Amino acid sequence: MYICDKDLQMEYIKTIFLESADDFIKNLDAKTRKKVFYNVRLAEKSNDPKLFKKLTDEIWEFRIRFSNKQIRLLAFWDKRKSENTLVIATNGFIKKTQKTPKTDINKAKKIMTEYLKD
Repeated sequence: MYICDKDLQMEYIKTIFLESADDFIKNLDAKTRKKVFYNVRLAEKSNDPKLFKKLTDEIWEFRIRFSNKQIRLLAFWDKRKSENTLVIATNGFIKKTQKTPKTDINKAKKIMTEYLKD
């Protein structure tokens, strides 16, 4: 017998939230926080650019739209261990313009450089 359950779907990626991403999420209200985690988990199980999109060669973004807000969590891939594909969430912000602020992208790159040193 074959059982199909969306909750049993294989994860394509596993996400780790670094301190600055965690701090950003903690400052969101409870409903928004819940939506952020929901979208991240959904992105882990799918390959949907509406949820997880490449911004630069190294930086990606989780895309969350909730309550008339465009929330972004920036991230990068850590493929140093072949058995796990990890996405490291670096920082987040509420998007107010069409373009992603360069300061946030630069912050994500700096965090990525420090992370990969270890």
